[in-house]
Amino acid sequence: MNPAIRLDPQDNVVVARAAITAGTPVPAENLSALQDVPAGHKLAARFIARGEQVLKYNTVIGYAAEDLPPGTWMHSHNIAFGATDRDYRFSQDYRPADILPPSERATFMGIVREDGRVATRNYVGVFVVGNCGATAARKIADYFDDERLADFPNVDGVVPYVHEMGCGMEMTGEPMDLLRRTIAGHIRHPNTAGALVIALGCERNNIWGFLEQEKLVVGPKLQTLVIQDAGGMLETIARGKDIIRAMLPEANKIKRVPCSAEHITVGLQCGGSDGFSGLSANPALGVAMDLLVKNGGTAILSETSEIYGVEHTLTCRAVTPEVGQKLVDRMNWWLDYNQGRDTQINGRVSPGNNAGGLANVLEKSLGGAKKGGNSPLMAVYEYAHPVTQHGLVFMDTPGYDPVSATGQIAGGANLIAFTTGRGSCFGSVPAPTVKLASNTPMFNRMKNDMDLNCGTIIDGEATLQDVGRQIFELILRTASGQKSKSEIVGMGENEFAPWPIGVLA
Repeated sequence: MNPAIRLDPQDNVVVARAAITAGTPVPAENLSALQDVPAGHKLAARFIARGEQVLKYNTVIGYAAEDLPPGTWMHSHNIAFGATDRDYRFSQDYRPADILPPSERATFMGIVREDGRVATRNYVGVFVVGNCGATAARKIADYFDDERLADFPNVDGVVPYVHEMGCGMEMTGEPMDLLRRTIAGHIRHPNTAGALVIALGCERNNIWGFLEQEKLVVGPKLQTLVIQDAGGMLETIARGKDIIRAMLPEANKIKRVPCSAEHITVGLQCGGSDGFSGLSANPALGVAMDLLVKNGGTAILSETSEIYGVEHTLTCRAVTPEVGQKLVDRMNWWLDYNQGRDTQINGRVSPGNNAGGLANVLEKSLGGAKKGGNSPLMAVYEYAHPVTQHGLVFMDTPGYDPVSATGQIAGGANLIAFTTGRGSCFGSVPAPTVKLASNTPMFNRMKNDMDLNCGTIIDGEATLQDVGRQIFELILRTASGQKSKSEIVGMGENEFAPWPIGVLA
């Protein structure tokens, strides 16, 4: 097998399929490696002059920092980061998605709620409006272990949703609005069968103001507890256990029935990326999302700072110029937000990404955007807003995975698909996470955390289309109740992380 992978005829770099030692011939490129090249890293495929564009997938990922002979190891030490010109071509490549008629769409075994929404899981949640209620929420939820839930086999768990905010912050404005709609989105989520909301009583995120603003009505499936009114922590914990205990019989009264795949909404995430992520797991997930869209479902692409430099690949296929402009507006917000800071959007990726072969954010974005496939961009949402449009949509979020996924779930994602090259142990509730490995060595090393190996593409054993179909089928099985690896391990309740936008007071 050729030791290097060529991604486009116009590229002036190729990617090492596995670690290449200095002097190793690369016959297909008529060159030999001049230095040791780690797996997933790049080699110059021809002479590249100083200042010349470095092309991967025929897209600019930087500029040569020096004259580079063929066979040179290409990475952040000799690829200079710089701005690139982008032609947004708003909606010029828009083509309506080819949607299957309802009778031909794939199905899964879902939970149909009274209002017609479809769930993939069935949780009871204990929420806090501020961090002061966190201990009570955790102790109440932890009480309902497997033994105490044995009589309620249809309940997936009682989980706490705790966070570090709710007080010492602006009382009104964007930070408070964002926090409130994030919590409310999880309370309203179809995967939430019942909710208890706990407050200390003096938070700036006042519990009654929160309920009123989010139009949440207290009733059998939504209860409240105020620690200062209940008589303290011990009394709150005892009463909280009673409230949850009373909710469980009703929450258990569900059954799974065949549902159209149009009811699946997948939040797309990548973390611990490497040089193979954009070659295997991300584009294979894109194939799966094109299949989901074809079956009437929804894919939420996010992590705005991680599509920087390739946002024009989305604006050109936006359903309207207005949708494309909204994406550009959010990108400009991020550029202003990060001005003068040592952050990813200004060039430097994390040490793990860098070690995995990604030279800068342009290269990372090139691979990350591929998770959305080739479907038209139908809408752009701000963080944690309800997603109502089917098809491929974009939600503005940070690149930090727990914060990003929390916003997607608040918006209605009932499943998260997470690609990784270095290895991630992420999990989420109430929507489950499936993890897709970009390379076989990492998959074999972390089999208890990875749901599917996309490294077979790099190994030459499967095509993108093959693995994309496998991912789509994995999503259908997981939405039907099959536990993901992160669920088996017990991850998710600590990854609820509303975006801490703004400055603490």
